Amino acid sequence: MEKDNATLLTEFVLIGLTDQPQWKPSLFLGFLVIYLITMVGNLGLISLIWNDSQLHIPMYLFLGNLALVDAWISSTVTPKMLVNFLVKSKMISLSECLVQFFSFAFSVTTECFLLAAMAYDRYAAICHPLLYPVIMTNRLCIRLLVSSYVGGFLHAILHESFLFRLTFCNSHIIHHFYCDVIPLLKISCNDPSINYLMLFIFSGSVQGFSIVTILVSYTLVLVTILKKKSDKSVRKAFSTCGAHLFSVSLYYGPLLFMYVHPASSQGNDQDMLSLFYTVIIPVLNPIIYSLRNKQVLAALTKMLRRNI
Repeated sequence: MEKDNATLLTEFVLIGLTDQPQWKPSLFLGFLVIYLITMVGNLGLISLIWNDSQLHIPMYLFLGNLALVDAWISSTVTPKMLVNFLVKSKMISLSECLVQFFSFAFSVTTECFLLAAMAYDRYAAICHPLLYPVIMTNRLCIRLLVSSYVGGFLHAILHESFLFRLTFCNSHIIHHFYCDVIPLLKISCNDPSINYLMLFIFSGSVQGFSIVTILVSYTLVLVTILKKKSDKSVRKAFSTCGAHLFSVSLYYGPLLFMYVHPASSQGNDQDMLSLFYTVIIPVLNPIIYSLRNKQVLAALTKMLRRNI
């Protein structure tokens, strides 16, 4: 009887960020502005790269796909969060919850692989400039992009399939502002040990591989530039690499804390950590990777002059 009753629990209430009514209008306006800036920045960058033939090179193809994934992450989480600030009922069905989690897991994992591919591309361009056209061919670029999306899909479908083995009866309240795997595991009737193990193994492997690739690539880039002993080159390298590594650390730090050591992510800390990779990074990446890039600024200026 208890098992049958557990399967009937197919609707949940999303509780996250705040339950104080006086804060909700301010939070709604703040996150709405951030979401609009995120979409304009990322979709504008995609349009700019698409329409300027001079940007049809691997570096900007990776950047355009990063912008697409950032827009995807933000659109997966933010609209539902904005609606919940305005309505009293914060209900979400189990099917909607699973779809939101799949979309989130797919986009976040894909971004991990894209950041690693972008770091490798910078390593090849700066450390082996003469061989760069031979190393980073269009074929390899497409393979890296396809592998990133396929890797994101397989990682998401793995955790999604393990969620289907669970039933929910302990509570209908999800203590988070979107459907994520850890809050769902906490209200499961079944023993979620295998889910936690899969989360630790596969999320840890994805993040470990991409972090090592990024750190090794940027370390070799810095070593190569320091050997040139040009003050201007060194300053530019530290400025660019520092900005990129700052963005990467904001992205991976909370991810590692949340999914590689999930027992430590509780309550409000979980919400604050999740904001980094669902809201803050998608709005920062177009600024960090694009507005500091002379070719992107030149293409933007040319497009604006053409449209005026």
